[in-house]
Amino acid sequence: MIPLLLKSALQLAELLISSVVHILFGLYLFSSAIAGDLTQTLVESVFIPKPTVEVSKQGNTTTTTQVNDLTPIVLVHGIFGFGKGRLGGLSYFAGAEKKDERVLVPDLGSLTSVHDRARELFYYLKGGRVDYGEAHSKACGHSQFGRFYDKGEYQEWDEDHPIHFVGHSAGAQVVRLLQQMLADKMFDGHENTNENWVLSLTSLSGALNGSTRTYLDGISPEDGKSLKPICLLQICKLGAIIYDWLDISYLKSYYNFGFDHFNMSRKKTGLRGLVDCLLGNAGPFAPSSGDWILPDLSIQETMKLNANLKTFPNTFYFSYATKRTSRKALGSVMMGIHPLLSIRVLQMSRWRYPRDAPLPYKGYRDEDWQDNDGALNTVSMTHPRIPVEHNNHIVRSDSDCLPLQPGIWYYKIVEADHIMFILNRERAGVEFDLIYDDIFERCRKHVFRERPQTMPNKDQWEARRR
Repeated sequence: MIPLLLKSALQLAELLISSVVHILFGLYLFSSAIAGDLTQTLVESVFIPKPTVEVSKQGNTTTTTQVNDLTPIVLVHGIFGFGKGRLGGLSYFAGAEKKDERVLVPDLGSLTSVHDRARELFYYLKGGRVDYGEAHSKACGHSQFGRFYDKGEYQEWDEDHPIHFVGHSAGAQVVRLLQQMLADKMFDGHENTNENWVLSLTSLSGALNGSTRTYLDGISPEDGKSLKPICLLQICKLGAIIYDWLDISYLKSYYNFGFDHFNMSRKKTGLRGLVDCLLGNAGPFAPSSGDWILPDLSIQETMKLNANLKTFPNTFYFSYATKRTSRKALGSVMMGIHPLLSIRVLQMSRWRYPRDAPLPYKGYRDEDWQDNDGALNTVSMTHPRIPVEHNNHIVRSDSDCLPLQPGIWYYKIVEADHIMFILNRERAGVEFDLIYDDIFERCRKHVFRERPQTMPNKDQWEARRR
């Protein structure tokens, strides 16, 4: 009896500490964004004079044309992430987007499912109203249509104008699903899509095979999708429901969980809607829906998703798998870990699959999943492994993989925690520049498709002769 009470007390203490750390970190980011915006507004109003003379922009035409000719590099954020225009002047990728002349940073739902985010990413680039798909929307209990993009960021996107994608954390799976949707022609009104619209995918600490952290945070290891009664994710769920129900436009302009298509706002559902969401009768967290990101990151649900995702022969794949576990003394290991992840690094390295729960896949071994970065297991980040291992090659030096070949997952193991290369550039120091310079240089110099020259068609030829 006493050991059971002691264990319960320790679990509650851990839950309290984890909750406080996560809430404080979120408030820190939110307040930093607001403070940064206020400071910028003050500086611009006081110190920057308003222009009185109109300046000709004709001299920039050539430069603009050259930039527009570059293949876009699209940076896709992970869970709890945000894109350009959210959280004021903060950058999820810590300013990495400034390292290249044509980089796009879409703002997708921070807690929405991999499926919904993949759909949002397509319409962000091509333009139009987000269509989540009729069958999917009915099954998950939300509106079929979402945000309208009046002008796509890359309307010419097609096989002849492909894109480089860089996905952090869950963002990597979003791009993989998007590519499969393109191959399967799943976008109404865009029947010419195919997998070759994606030129390259770089996975940065990507959730390619799920994570055991989902079970520590509250996902049930028995089925990989339901929530435990008392856990960190229950607190997250409560906060997200209340935030979306209150629907305070000023706050949502700074940060949005992305659940607008679930129509949870008090303006639409009233108090009854809030009660239904909290009781699990409606909304993304309802058992009948489950259309949010955390279940998608369990090993079981990731395996189901991976069963339908291919590695395509004309696309280049590269991944950086991060690791913060070590055989060194505990103190030296903890020094390099962000406080947000320090407890989870230790817990993940010691976590064991419950004996009374069915293993997530045949051949699962706890020891394979011990190395981690505080959010994801290192084995999950290298390349797609379950249910079928995809073609891969470990990279110990850049010369190992040049010239790059499409259809192969090249991967590096990097000593870093899960958020080393986002949010705070100073934390990573020179490693930040090395990683992103490596990524952008590869996109610009080493990834390209060779196309045979084609003769103009008859009409074009006749037009030129005239």
